Amino acid sequence: MTQAKGTKLRIGVVGCGNISMAYMRNAPLFSGVEITACADLDGQAARRRADQFNLRATDVDSLITADDIDLVLNLTGPSAHFDVSMRALSAGKHVFTEKPLGVTADEGGRLVDTAAAKGLALGSAPDTFLGAAGRHARRLMDAGAIGKPVTGTAFMMGRGMEHWHPDPSFYYQAGAGPVMDMGPYYLTMMVNLMGPVRRVQTVATSGHEERIITAEGPKKGTRFKVNTPTSVLSLLEFQCGATMTFGASWDVFRHSNHPIELHGTEGSLRLPDPDNFGGVVALSSQGAQWQETDTAGELFGAANWPAAAPDRANYRMLGLADLARSIVEGRPPRASGDLALHVLEVMEAILRAGEIGAAQAVSGTVAQPKELREDEARSLLA
Repeated sequence: MTQAKGTKLRIGVVGCGNISMAYMRNAPLFSGVEITACADLDGQAARRRADQFNLRATDVDSLITADDIDLVLNLTGPSAHFDVSMRALSAGKHVFTEKPLGVTADEGGRLVDTAAAKGLALGSAPDTFLGAAGRHARRLMDAGAIGKPVTGTAFMMGRGMEHWHPDPSFYYQAGAGPVMDMGPYYLTMMVNLMGPVRRVQTVATSGHEERIITAEGPKKGTRFKVNTPTSVLSLLEFQCGATMTFGASWDVFRHSNHPIELHGTEGSLRLPDPDNFGGVVALSSQGAQWQETDTAGELFGAANWPAAAPDRANYRMLGLADLARSIVEGRPPRASGDLALHVLEVMEAILRAGEIGAAQAVSGTVAQPKELREDEARSLLA
């Protein structure tokens, strides 16, 4: 399916939960895309979003097969990602899905193969690496600001979910946990900056066999079993030769580790939380003091979320806007299914290495995404 230059990609959203708010609010910022319809298994949720954003509310089957929908934006829960995306591809629709691409690499691979066979575009969150901080870091890396990457660290650490989520047990089951839930943001950013991962080693454990829900709600005070590691420390070996320590934990009350630090033959680079689009990027050249750049003044770096009282940059839809442009230009999208599949393969290898206690080769590879230049980023705006 091709897209004529100057026309808008007509988008139907499946899944009208909290994350849909960001996509729907941000869509008017971008040219080449227009959300026209939405659906959810909960019809009331679909009607609520339709009323808020002047959309057509419909059922899932009707949206996927509608003639006036070019792309299905899959914002369902992770366990439904494969089914909804495969149904959309089978109906001849392009797809952009929230992370992860699927709950297993096998699912992700089947989606990538199906999209390729049908000549359809497949994209996946996260697209945060295309934000102001990610683009700034990529420019520095490509310019050789730290020389050849040698080593580094990445840490995603926190208390977990039960202190704020009223029913958090699903976060602690197989297929979830801190690696599968938050790993895509960190790993996608690292692959964007240094290319694909070829091998991993891991030690994994859990701080608690059971957890207690302390968030307000009907299940407050109840216990649930933990069935997946909640503290995972891995060593990633990249094809470029660099090594990274990646720690992901929901057993940490407080820490002082930076989200991502990269160290090379000429200097060091420090990045903000890759779950956001903006933040402060810091560079040290050959051991000099950190030179900090607040990317809030750069495109897709200003605080815009939450809408009522913005304190962070959230430009979800950016990757989808790039995907729409990629269809017109006949090139791969940057937040592509191939990239998401590689990250999924890395996460599976991390968990497998922790389970069996042996290093794991990452089965697939991917091309490093093409840099999103500032002129290209600006041209995506409406």
